[in-house]
Amino acid sequence: MMRFLKWATWALIVGTLAACASRVPLPEREPPLPPKSEPQAPAETTPALPEGEGRAVEMLQPSSRWVPASWQDLPGFEQDALHEAWNAWLRSCERPSPNFASVCAEVRRLSIGSAQEQRAWMKERLQPYQVQTLAGGQEGLLTGYYEPVFEASRLAQPGFGVPLYRTPAGLSPRQPWFSRQDIDTLPQAQAALQGREIAWLADPVDALVLQIQGSGRLWVTEPNGQKRLVRLSFAASNERPYQSVGRWLLDQGLVRDASWPGIKNWVAANPLRRQEMLWSNPRYIFFREEPLDDADTGPRGAQGVALTPGRSIAVDPNSIPYGTPVWLASSGPVNSLNRLVLAQDTGSAIVGAVRADYFVGWDAAAGEVAGRLRQALRLWVFWPR
Repeated sequence: MMRFLKWATWALIVGTLAACASRVPLPEREPPLPPKSEPQAPAETTPALPEGEGRAVEMLQPSSRWVPASWQDLPGFEQDALHEAWNAWLRSCERPSPNFASVCAEVRRLSIGSAQEQRAWMKERLQPYQVQTLAGGQEGLLTGYYEPVFEASRLAQPGFGVPLYRTPAGLSPRQPWFSRQDIDTLPQAQAALQGREIAWLADPVDALVLQIQGSGRLWVTEPNGQKRLVRLSFAASNERPYQSVGRWLLDQGLVRDASWPGIKNWVAANPLRRQEMLWSNPRYIFFREEPLDDADTGPRGAQGVALTPGRSIAVDPNSIPYGTPVWLASSGPVNSLNRLVLAQDTGSAIVGAVRADYFVGWDAAAGEVAGRLRQALRLWVFWPR
């Protein structure tokens, strides 16, 4: 009877998590070269349950398997500055999943603890599991994303002629709307968007970057000449499939470097083909404007909490539920990372068991890192004992 009750409790928890995740709209959160597959809504399946008290066993998620690990398996765990991640963990505790609600009081108490106290608590209260593919693969892909910052005008004027739109009236979820090319060329599409302009940018490639990252900051010049810093957040899409402009350039043999810096260099050298490149991606994103009261706060991710630079990641919720603390290990030409992060976001290109998009922050320096970050990855999750 007790085994049945445990199973029923797990089924309720996982079903709730899956249902919540499936209602979250997906921003792009895509690097120039994302996987070509589209994400599926998290399946309502139940993880394998431990069969013995105090003994960790393998746990199954819809698209991954979690294999029990020891703390010694985590590269760099004893050296990480855990207090840097604790702020991100506190944000996850603003909207905790049922599995982590019970430990959030202790997480808050330890926010003023030493790194040694935090590490000792984690070892006592949490069990590490290595995230693997269902076939047992241990390595995946790490990319980066950021919140771009652009100059903008509230009104169209010379030098600022690229509109950013609110969601048009009558847009239906999961119903394809006008493509990117249609929006630029068809009178009926332009009529549907008339009066929906939030602000105007100078460069259509910057508008594409903003749409792919899913949010951004604008220094908007208001009609009275004053400048104001605002945030644009993902509101909806035209429900067209995403096509990577980087992939389009590579497939035609036009570039070898399909990072954002490489793409912008190609556009600067080939301005007459810029529109052709942009139209190769039919997907289009609509935004909502939000006040930016604290410039040191990141945008809200799919979990519904503000992201923390260097300590928040986007994941496939079929593999790792939102709010889960994760150990990230990745070495490559751009960065070497061994650190505690929180799974707080997702995106339409973040698909797979061992897959993460690393939130770098905002400004041009963050964009440079995010645009080039593409390297091997291993992940471990921490789960309450």
